[in-house]
Amino acid sequence: MKFKRTLLASSLLLAGAVQAAAPTNEEIWALLQEMKGQMADVQQQNQQLQAENAALKNKVDATEQVAKEASEAVEAVAVASEEAAKSAKIWSDKTTIGGYGELHYNNLEGQNGADDKDEIDFHRFVLFFGHEFTDDLRFFSEFELEHALTKDTDDGSNSGEVELEQAYLQYDINDQHRVTGGVFLTPVGILNETHEPNTFYGTERNSVEKNIIPSTWWEAGVMFSGELAEGFSYDVAATSGLNTSGSSYKVRSGRQKVSKAEAEDFAYTGRIKWTGIPGVELAATVQYQEDITQSNDKTAGSATLFETHAVIQKGNFGLRALYATWDLDGSGPKASGADEQTGWYIEPSYQISQNFGVFTRYSEWDNAAGSSSDTEYEQWDLGLNWWPHQDVVVKVDYQDQDAPAGKEQDGVNVGMGYQF
Repeated sequence: MKFKRTLLASSLLLAGAVQAAAPTNEEIWALLQEMKGQMADVQQQNQQLQAENAALKNKVDATEQVAKEASEAVEAVAVASEEAAKSAKIWSDKTTIGGYGELHYNNLEGQNGADDKDEIDFHRFVLFFGHEFTDDLRFFSEFELEHALTKDTDDGSNSGEVELEQAYLQYDINDQHRVTGGVFLTPVGILNETHEPNTFYGTERNSVEKNIIPSTWWEAGVMFSGELAEGFSYDVAATSGLNTSGSSYKVRSGRQKVSKAEAEDFAYTGRIKWTGIPGVELAATVQYQEDITQSNDKTAGSATLFETHAVIQKGNFGLRALYATWDLDGSGPKASGADEQTGWYIEPSYQISQNFGVFTRYSEWDNAAGSSSDTEYEQWDLGLNWWPHQDVVVKVDYQDQDAPAGKEQDGVNVGMGYQF
């Protein structure tokens, strides 16, 4: 603006000069010097404006770069979040967690006060973990705490146990056949593989499948399973075996539970099952072990188990029946009568409604059936199950036992259990 005013003034002066007298050379030189100085100021201002514009452009470019990087970061976070959510969904879809537990109250009276039992016990707390790697390959495990706690005691009197009952991989060979490897439940009986408290009657597991089968019974090895024809299935297993070293040769005391288990002699198990009619299961199992004492007792030899059972559920009426027997070779088992160990039971039941059911059971078992002495147990059970939910149960039952002298226990059992 200052330059324009000067230029205007100069023009007026020149116009006046035309009319008046012409300016001198000195005056023209002074005017030109003034105009030169103003031009330098304008040039300096232009350079300053250019510098400011360049700085502003740099700031704009930097801001745009930051915005671009922020947008890319947000996009990367969104992609990562999406991938994480996808992975979590895949994990949750392929991984299963479950479990079961049961609390028992036993009020039992022994003969002459001996073997009285009046106690409450959280008998089992169990967690399941499973994962499906592919459609053909999966993992399953079962982890159990018995009797609520386990601790170190000087005299070894602690009754609690922490147990790994199952930990196996299973692979589908094809649509009909599969192979299992690891620690798994022996394919025998009714309760050994399915023993969640809401799936059976009675507070305690029946005595035949406890003392003769002996449930819960797991081993380590390999098993092939599959379907032979419509309604027919099979299981064939080679596993670690029992070790019943001792004078009684009771099969239940021979469970090694895959804890540094002696494996001098393996066990071989085969089962055939028929489920061709809905609500009906018929099955038979045979197991053979070359030496049931893992070659630790020269007076003992091979052992063979035979078990068969029927499970029928027609409408509200149910029936379970099972027979199991062991044949032990050797002079040692024969001398104690343990060369034959046998048991059976029959259990009719009736479901009054969706939530209530009643049952009775008659059982006989003998872990020294080859003896001439009275070693046989007989027991009647009568009770009620209440399911407030299909996976939750409350039980009450009464047992009346006829046992060898001094070992009889009669009384009431109450329990509650769940699975998820």
